[in-house]
Amino acid sequence: NIQEINADILVDLKYSTTDNFVGKDVYGCITNCYLQKRPAQMLSDANDLLKRKNANYRFLVYDGGRPLSIQKVLWNSLTQYSSKQRAIYVANPAQGSIHNYGSAVDLTIATSDGTPLDMGTKYDYFGELAYPKKESYFLKIGTLTKQQIANRQLLRSVMKLVGYMPIEYEWWHFNAMSRQAAKATYQIIQ
Repeated sequence: NIQEINADILVDLKYSTTDNFVGKDVYGCITNCYLQKRPAQMLSDANDLLKRKNANYRFLVYDGGRPLSIQKVLWNSLTQYSSKQRAIYVANPAQGSIHNYGSAVDLTIATSDGTPLDMGTKYDYFGELAYPKKESYFLKIGTLTKQQIANRQLLRSVMKLVGYMPIEYEWWHFNAMSRQAAKATYQIIQ
């Protein structure tokens, strides 16, 4: 439980609510965010770095360790996309997600009262506006603001300082290790 490691980290598990792309609570009674010990400590260290940059900022975690059974629910809810397109947003359960090994986290930055900073899109936004690799383009055409990009860059910078890796398609998703390393280190969460 990441809040047992660092009580300053805020948690709002989106898959325990209806505020997600599935539109329903798929976690049921799960409301705490769990990660493997090393990724959880890395997240705690990153949150401490963030607070040193701005004492009013905290991480707000939307998802962490995710059972494979839920991965299948998420995958099967995106039937409007081809398998290739679907895999951009949700890892194919046949391969497993790094979330399924407790080594990936979805999060944003929030103020200490829990108000998320403006990142330009909601969590789980399926589209290019959420792609970190497209930020300069969207700034140029005025779809993202300098502040929204600065907020995203702050999130990425503190996560990268502790070893988390961002991905190309979601500003909120970070991996503590590669899928290959996660498979070699941890058992999949069923």
